[in-house]
Amino acid sequence: MVQKLAAEAFGTFWLVFGGCGAAVLAAGFPDMGIGFLGVSLAFGLTVLTMAFAVGHVSGGHFNPAVTVGLYVGGRIPASAILPYWAAQLVGAVLGAAVLYVIATGAEGFSLSDGFAANGYGDLSPGGYSMTAGLVAEVVLTAFFLIVILGSTDARAPVGFAAIAIGLALVLIHLISIPVTNTSVNPARSTSQALFAGGPYLGQLWLFWVAPIAGGIIGGLCYKILGGDDEV
Repeated sequence: MVQKLAAEAFGTFWLVFGGCGAAVLAAGFPDMGIGFLGVSLAFGLTVLTMAFAVGHVSGGHFNPAVTVGLYVGGRIPASAILPYWAAQLVGAVLGAAVLYVIATGAEGFSLSDGFAANGYGDLSPGGYSMTAGLVAEVVLTAFFLIVILGSTDARAPVGFAAIAIGLALVLIHLISIPVTNTSVNPARSTSQALFAGGPYLGQLWLFWVAPIAGGIIGGLCYKILGGDDEV
């Protein structure tokens, strides 16, 4: 279990540092910023690379909503949920802390820009409402779990799951960065909100409730579709 939790912490660190780091450090860089497309790719690549690197150790969740969805889908025991959540939160906060140290090395950096935190209403990149953000996060997390459960099913082609999962996360970000800055991951949302503070912390509840609900829905949907129950 110690190795599994360490793998979850490392993987979630990489997701936050790589994905949010791309958003904070490179997305809006003058003349050659990577933009929404680059940030979307960065998030997908963090999951893809860590799934190959440590997925065989812990299952490669890196996300509390994924952990819950995998439990609902019959892949992990309930006893793993809280330890996995704790490891994911530790990794996420450490990733955000390292990113903060780097980001503050540039003159003019300000947490008031949001630090890649998630939000709705006035804090949404595109000004989308709470309802829009809630629906987007639930639906996208549900489909993310369906992709995860399907690509790791015993009947699926072997060796391609990390690619499917990483590409799914790219697609999710391409859809929803303008809506909520894309969460589908409560650990990622928590780490950035802790640093951005203020109203971002006030809206953090949605980025726990919606992804967790989506994870549960995705797990149930895959069971209805006839997914396996093997751990």
